[in-house]
Amino acid sequence: MFSFLKNWTLPVAITVGAVAYLVFALVPELDSAGDALCPVFETLLPITIFFTLFVTFSKVDFHLMRLRRWHLYILLTQLLLIAALVSAVLFLSSEGLGNSPFSGEKLLLEAILICVIAPCAAASPVVTAKLGGDLTQMTTFVLLSSVVMAVLIPAVFPLLEPHEGATFLTAFLTILQRLSFVLLLPLALGAVVHHWVKPLYEWFKRTPDLGFYLWSVSLAITSGITIRNINLSHDASHILGDIALLTLITAVAQFAIGRLIGWIVGEKVCTGQAMFQKNTGLAIWIAYTYLTPDASIGAGCYVLWQNIINSYELWQHRRATKGHRNK
Repeated sequence: MFSFLKNWTLPVAITVGAVAYLVFALVPELDSAGDALCPVFETLLPITIFFTLFVTFSKVDFHLMRLRRWHLYILLTQLLLIAALVSAVLFLSSEGLGNSPFSGEKLLLEAILICVIAPCAAASPVVTAKLGGDLTQMTTFVLLSSVVMAVLIPAVFPLLEPHEGATFLTAFLTILQRLSFVLLLPLALGAVVHHWVKPLYEWFKRTPDLGFYLWSVSLAITSGITIRNINLSHDASHILGDIALLTLITAVAQFAIGRLIGWIVGEKVCTGQAMFQKNTGLAIWIAYTYLTPDASIGAGCYVLWQNIINSYELWQHRRATKGHRNK
C-alpha cells in the first residue's frame, strides 16, 4: 500500500481532493461542515505551497544561478503564442464580434490564453528535481518567468477587457504581492538555510521527497477547488467540455514544444516543465480579475491535465531508472 501511494502520489492527491469535495457537495447533512471547511482549505493552500518551496529552495546553490540559453528560447516561444492569442481575441472583439454568435469562441480563446500567459509554476522545480533535472536552472527560470509575466499581464489584459480605474502600476504591484509569499519569501528563507543553517539543510537533503509530498497536499486542495468551480459554473455543459478539451490540447502542445526546444539545447526535462507547468493559482486570479469567472475554468482544468502529464513523466522516469538498475 505504501509503495502504491509513493509511486502514484499525484493521481492519488487529485482523486482525494476531487472525492472530498464531491462528498461534501452531494451529502446534504455535510453542507454546514463544507461551508466551514472551505475557507480553511483556501487559507491552507498558500501555506502548503510556501513550505513546499521553502524546502525545495533550501537545496538550491544560489551561487550557480545564471541565465541559460534555453530560458530565452522558452520565453520567446511563450511571447509568440501570447501575441497570436491576443490578436485572435482582439479580432473577435472588434466591431462587436465578441458578442453572440462569437462570445463562445472568445471565451475559449481567453481560457487558452490564461493557460499560456501564466508564469511558470513556483512548484515546478519540485517535479524537475524528481525527474532528474537541474533544480538551480529551473529555479532561475521560475524567477525570470514570474517577473516577465508580472509585467506582461497588466499590460495585455486591459486591452482585452478594459477596467475603469485600473492602472498598470497597481496591477503590477498586486501581482508581485501575490507572488511574494509563495515565491520570494521561501526563496529568501531557503537561501538563509542553505548557507547558514546547516543542520536544517542537511536534514532536508536526507529527506529528498519532503517537498514533493508537501506539494501533493496542495495539489489535493487545488483539485477540490477546481471541481467546485466547475460544479458551480453556469456555462452549458458543451462549453465546459470544449474548455476542458482545449486546455488539454494546450497542455500537451506546450509540453511537446518545451521538449522539442530541450531536444535542441540538451535540457529536455527542464524545458518541458518550464513551458507547460503553470502557476494556475495566479492564472485563476487573473481570470477573475481581468476576464470572467467562467474563463477561470480553463486554468482549473489545466491543473488536472498538467499533473496527469507529470504523473506519466514520473512513471516513465521510475521505469527507466529501474530498467537501468537491472542492467
